[in-house]
Amino acid sequence: MHFIPERMTPLKALRLGIDTHHELIIYLRADCPVCRSEGFSAMSRVLVSSEEHHAIATLNIVTGDLLKKGQIGFSEPAWQRLYLQNDNPIWLSHPKPVQSMSYVRAKVYGHKLDEIAFQSIINDIVDGRYADVHVAAFVTACGDKNLSNDEITALTHAMIKAGSTIDWNLPLVVDKHCVGGLPGNRTTPIIVPILAACGLTMPKTSSRAITSPAGTADTMETLTNVCLSQDMMRNVVKQQGACLAWGGSMRLSPADDLLIQVERALDIDSEGQLIASVLSKKIAAGATHVLIDIPVGTTAKIRTPEAAEQLADSFRSVAKNLGLSLQVLLSDGSQPVGKGIGPALEAYDILAVLQNRSDAPQDLKKRACMLAGTMLEMIEHVKPGKGLAKAQQVLENGGAWRKFQAICYAQGEFHIPPIAPYRYNIVCHTSGTVVSIDNRKLAQTAKLAGAPADPEAGVELFVKIGHKVSINQILLTIHAANIGELNYAVEFLEEHKDMILIEPEKEVRH
Repeated sequence: MHFIPERMTPLKALRLGIDTHHELIIYLRADCPVCRSEGFSAMSRVLVSSEEHHAIATLNIVTGDLLKKGQIGFSEPAWQRLYLQNDNPIWLSHPKPVQSMSYVRAKVYGHKLDEIAFQSIINDIVDGRYADVHVAAFVTACGDKNLSNDEITALTHAMIKAGSTIDWNLPLVVDKHCVGGLPGNRTTPIIVPILAACGLTMPKTSSRAITSPAGTADTMETLTNVCLSQDMMRNVVKQQGACLAWGGSMRLSPADDLLIQVERALDIDSEGQLIASVLSKKIAAGATHVLIDIPVGTTAKIRTPEAAEQLADSFRSVAKNLGLSLQVLLSDGSQPVGKGIGPALEAYDILAVLQNRSDAPQDLKKRACMLAGTMLEMIEHVKPGKGLAKAQQVLENGGAWRKFQAICYAQGEFHIPPIAPYRYNIVCHTSGTVVSIDNRKLAQTAKLAGAPADPEAGVELFVKIGHKVSINQILLTIHAANIGELNYAVEFLEEHKDMILIEPEKEVRH
C-alpha cells in the first residue's frame, strides 16, 4: 500500500471520457479547496492516489459546470492507469522533485551523460514522472547527433533495464530492422515467414509509425492481431518459430514507446535514439543476430552514402559494445517500394507477393528476398552467394505464404485489410519519362489522406523511375476514409506537382 495523506478530504473520481492520447490529465474546478490549500494551478504536476494505485498527472482547471463540487475528472489514460470506477476516493499531493531533470538540463547544455544518468532519466519517464514537455526536452537534447556511441550504448542499456526481457534459451535468434524513410518498404512481413519456413527462430516485434504513413505493426494490424502478451508471443513462436507483433504491448523497452509518442508529435527521429530504440527492442526480445537495412536516397531519411556509413558505423560500434552480432546493408532508397503507401495498401502488396500473384510488385519481392538471403548467409545457414536463391525458392514454392497464414492464425486471426471508400486519381499531363519520385512528399500525401490513423488511407503508386508515361495515364490514386482528408491530400498534390518529375518527350522534326 502506498502513502495516502490522511489529512486531506478525498475527492470523488469521475470518468470524463476525454482522450488525451497517452498523457495523464486530471481536471479540478477552479474553486476546489484542494487547489487553494495545496497551491495547485493549471498545468501543475500532481501525485494522484487512489486506495490501490498512484500516478503523476498534469492538472487542468475547469471554470464551467463540467464537475460538481468535490469531484475530480480524469482523462481516459489517467482513468485506465489508476484502474478507477466512478466515485472512487482520490487524494492529491505534491510529487517528490524529479531529480533526473538535472541530467536533462546538463544534456541540453551539451554535457555527456553516463549510464547512471540515463537510467535515472529513463526510469522516471517509464514511471510517469515526466510530462510531455520534459520528454520533449530530453528527445531534443539528444537529437542532431548529440549522443556519442558510448552514450548511445548507455541509453540502450538503460532502456533495456527499464522493461521486460525474453530469453529463448537458443544460440540463434534472428531479427531485422529498416531505419525507415522509404514509403512502402514493408519487407518484414515477407522476410519473417521466409526465414521461419527455413527453420529459423524470429520473434519479430515492430513499432507503429513515428513520422511515416505506416509502421510494420500498423500494416500487420490490418491482417491479424498484433497486441500479444509475452505469454502469447512465446506460444506463437513455440508453435511457428516466429511472430509479427507490436512491441508496445509487451513492455519490451517501454521507454521507447513513450519516446516515440513524443518524437511523432515533434516529427523528429534522432539517430542516437534511433539506434538505442532499435537495439534495445532487439535485445529485449532475445535476438542474437540482427540485420539492419539502411535505404539511401536524396529524399529518403538517410540522404547520402557518407551519412549512411556514419550511421552504420555507430550501429556496429554500439552492437559490439552490447555483445550483439549485427550486419548493416545499405540499399537503394531513391524511390518508394511496392505500390501501396499506408497500412492496408501495403498489406495488399504483401499478400500479392506472398501469394506469388502476377500483379505483385516485383521490387518489393526482390528487396525482401535480398534481405532474407543476406540473413541466411550472415548466420551461415547457406553458403555465401546462395542466400537469395534460397529465399526465392521458399517464397515461390508457397512455403512462405503457408507459414505467414499459420503465424496469423496462431496470433488469433487472419482477415482481409479494409478498402477506402473515397479515391482520387492523379493523371499525367504530358508524355515522357519518370526521372524522380520524392519519397518525403509522397509520404506526406499519404499522411494527409489519413494514414496511419485511418488504416485504409494512403497512396497507391503506379509508376517507377524510368517508366515511360503518356497523357491521361494514372500516376497514383489517393485513398481516404473521408472526403475532408481526401481534399487535403489532393490540395497538397496540386501544390507539389514535382513530387513525380517527368521529363517530356522531345519532338522529332522531319
